[in-house]
Amino acid sequence: MSSKQEMRSEETKRAILTAAGELFSKRGYDTVSIREIAKAAGCSHTTLYIYFKDKEALLHQLSEGPLQGLSEQMDSMLQDHSLAPEDRLRQISLLFIRFALANRTMYTLFFMTKATRIDVDTSESQLQKLRNHLFDLFRRAVLNCLPAEGNQDDLLAYARIYFYTLQGIVGTYTQSEETLEELMERLTSTFELTVDVMLLGMVQHANKGEDLK
Repeated sequence: MSSKQEMRSEETKRAILTAAGELFSKRGYDTVSIREIAKAAGCSHTTLYIYFKDKEALLHQLSEGPLQGLSEQMDSMLQDHSLAPEDRLRQISLLFIRFALANRTMYTLFFMTKATRIDVDTSESQLQKLRNHLFDLFRRAVLNCLPAEGNQDDLLAYARIYFYTLQGIVGTYTQSEETLEELMERLTSTFELTVDVMLLGMVQHANKGEDLK
């Protein structure tokens, strides 16, 4: 393939991904057809199939890169043992919220479309494995802040509650017209307080369970 052909090929692929991302974010993954994506990208649906075998391949291509980057940043923060466990939890929580609000039009696509359970890693999908890994990072961060001898079912429940609360925070602002920086400037202190309150409640609940033994 000549360099000009390679450039045209890459341009076509980028156009398809851009069109898919815009359509998915505006109308939702399930309602958009391959033909609509191809039309928006300025190519035929047969051309689209040269680059992507189906709609799910587009979902994965759009989502895996950003989620892998987020995962690597969170993993790096969790390895920073110069910080107390509570500070590491706060940092990855704010990082997650910032990422989600920066990508608010794609949030549902990244985390919920074609999703299975985040606490059971049984999927063959690389995208779902990334989602599960992100949850596992939060699980580890939360558990590092709690008594090690706590009930294992409770400890997993705490991690679920924590992760779902963060998702609820993000969902509150996905339709906001404020910029990312405006939201973070106005709400960071509230987000930090949310982390502290949730953590305090989990620690108290875990210690109460220990007192009953």
